Amino acid sequence: MALQIGDPAPDFKANTTNGEISFHDWLGDSWGVFMSHPADFTPVCTTEIGKVANLKSEFEKRNAKPLVVSVGTKEGLSPLDSHKAWIKDVNETQGANVEFPLVEDPNKEIANAYGMIHPNASDTLTVRSVFIIGPDKAIKLIISYPASTGRNFVEIMRVLDSLQLTANYQVATPADWEYGEDCIVVPAVPTEDIPAKFPKGHTMVKEYLRTTPQPNI
Repeated sequence: MALQIGDPAPDFKANTTNGEISFHDWLGDSWGVFMSHPADFTPVCTTEIGKVANLKSEFEKRNAKPLVVSVGTKEGLSPLDSHKAWIKDVNETQGANVEFPLVEDPNKEIANAYGMIHPNASDTLTVRSVFIIGPDKAIKLIISYPASTGRNFVEIMRVLDSLQLTANYQVATPADWEYGEDCIVVPAVPTEDIPAKFPKGHTMVKEYLRTTPQPNI
């Protein structure tokens, strides 16, 4: 059965460009942004890996760790050597300094555990999957992009902001919400309790639609 939001994120041990890791131990108390890409030494993937590297400070600000896996590696090289060689190209072409781990998965065990190979798209390569994993090691978000479309990292950061906010406050975020904008008070909060829970104030649009300024800023 395919992984779903709320499921435990499968743990694994693997060799990476930063050494061997045990996934859950490596995450610790951080949020995880676990991604797959179709293959090393390919154009769209090169821009994505560079983008992740250049967003290092944004991940750190959110206490989030990026991790990338691929089963498509360069012929004649071991998976790990392929990743390491490709990183040099990424750094050169994207003005980046890749420091986060790239995972080797020679038997596709990790990719299959996370459902990253979609046979009707390709039965040999991973699609562009994104799993956001909370400090409790549960899956909070799943997005899959086709090989032809690079990820929108503005959206990934936006969702991470929303997940971290809503994990700590009884709010939800509306369509196109961005950090700093008003939030929605969840229906479970009685209207009479809103002033105590949200002292910044609230707006009653409808009895089921109550907004309040973002509570954690």
